[in-house]
Amino acid sequence: MTDTTGTTPTTLDLGPQAAVVARLAAGVTDEQLAAGTPCPRYAVRHLLGHLAGLAAAFRDAARKDLGATTDTSPDSALPDIGPGWREELPRVLGELAEAWRDPAAWTGMTRAGGVDLPGEVAGLVATDELVVHGWDLARATGQPYDPDPAALRSCLAFLSASADDPGRGAIFGPVVPVAPDAPELDRAVGLSGREPGWTPGA
Repeated sequence: MTDTTGTTPTTLDLGPQAAVVARLAAGVTDEQLAAGTPCPRYAVRHLLGHLAGLAAAFRDAARKDLGATTDTSPDSALPDIGPGWREELPRVLGELAEAWRDPAAWTGMTRAGGVDLPGEVAGLVATDELVVHGWDLARATGQPYDPDPAALRSCLAFLSASADDPGRGAIFGPVVPVAPDAPELDRAVGLSGREPGWTPGA
């Protein structure tokens, strides 16, 4: 993500969107942990575990602190939560946001999910994960969802740029068509391979 000259990395404050996700997680009841989500393989507990894992991985990617968290593929095992997840998840989301406030996080090379990639791309992927999985969590638990506008715009641009990439199937499902004048969130959700009208039990 660059400015109009193409020379200076543009940073994005992930704090507002991380806070949105933390609030959604705080609204999850114990009874909802086994409920289904728009991610076919994930119950709510697995989605929360995935959020905790990706937050730690992208926090360390921002810090260029490469190791177990950044080298492990998210598909290596079904994620889950531990007994302290209600304290751990908001903490690691806050650490993620703080790490990406350092302009150096958006420069150079780093790694996430075992893949080497430029810092600015890693920041965009982290933003996409927070926005899309925030929607997943909100829909699965019946909570209203109002993502950070800047994060949503970044997510939509990122997903739009990859819509025609033949390799996107390894990360996202097939694009779900939505009207060109649909709300930004619906368009982002469709581009991520999800049905914007998804409801529990659908």
